Amino acid sequence: MTIDSSTERAQGNHSDRPGPILIPLTRAQAARLVRLGLAAATRLGLHVTYEGGGVLVPAEPGSDGPLLGLSNLARAVSHHEEHRWPAMVEQHFTQLLRRLRLGPPEPPDDPERELIQRLAPRHALSPGWTADRPDFLPGLVSIPATSQDGVVTMYLDPGDLGLTWSAAERFGLANLRRITDHVDYVEHDGLEVAVVTGTIFAASRALVLDTVLRESLHLELPRYGVLAALPARDLLLVHVIRDLSVIPALGLMLNLTSRAYTHDPGPLSPDVHLVTPTLEWHPATTLSPDSTPLRLSPQLDELTRVLATEEP
Repeated sequence: MTIDSSTERAQGNHSDRPGPILIPLTRAQAARLVRLGLAAATRLGLHVTYEGGGVLVPAEPGSDGPLLGLSNLARAVSHHEEHRWPAMVEQHFTQLLRRLRLGPPEPPDDPERELIQRLAPRHALSPGWTADRPDFLPGLVSIPATSQDGVVTMYLDPGDLGLTWSAAERFGLANLRRITDHVDYVEHDGLEVAVVTGTIFAASRALVLDTVLRESLHLELPRYGVLAALPARDLLLVHVIRDLSVIPALGLMLNLTSRAYTHDPGPLSPDVHLVTPTLEWHPATTLSPDSTPLRLSPQLDELTRVLATEEP
């Protein structure tokens, strides 16, 4: 697989090394994005400063001004030539400020028809709101949400809508199943990976993977299961397991997943998962004790042994 040249930088120049915060930008690019963000915010009447951490904060300590995150913006601009960045940053902050001035969205009039279940990183949510919620996958929790004009609102206390968690989740999953996917395929050396996109809930469709397989990929549950990854909010990757080609397919999946997790807005998980025919999710890889290259997980290792007995 080719590697995006934007991720390969000469290591002799400190400013050309990848920055630790505004991934995947280099330090020089990150500094430029901060300058553009400060300039755009100032033009829009916001008095903010940058103190690190990938966030523009109010210049006056203790003020109740907005916190303006740059992390997803960094991932968005990284896909474009730098001469386009000023316009993209200006548009981003203009839209953000407009949303802030409109105030929080109104709660849904009809939760049964409007709630959509969404996967979110646990670390991005207040611990008190999700402490009693189980992980769907390590570090990812399933939250009822609504979407209006591209703005997603999550409801961490469905009681505010007069609903129990189980009722909100039931409505959210039912509506998630009604979403229509856009599907492309990546092919490499005879391997095929389905790339599911098309909505801001594409990765969350992992919660209803049986529907994705049946309605979007036109498959029943495969005999040996699938490899699946949800690296970013707008992307779900699926490879159908048929034989021992699952091993090189895993390499392809790891490559695609790592690149999307590093570059795309809304990162979710850098891992590839083995999903059984009964829709049980397991890790596909595990770290070696000395942190050397990944190994097959026990579940995938056992599956490859079964596949090996069935090879001609």
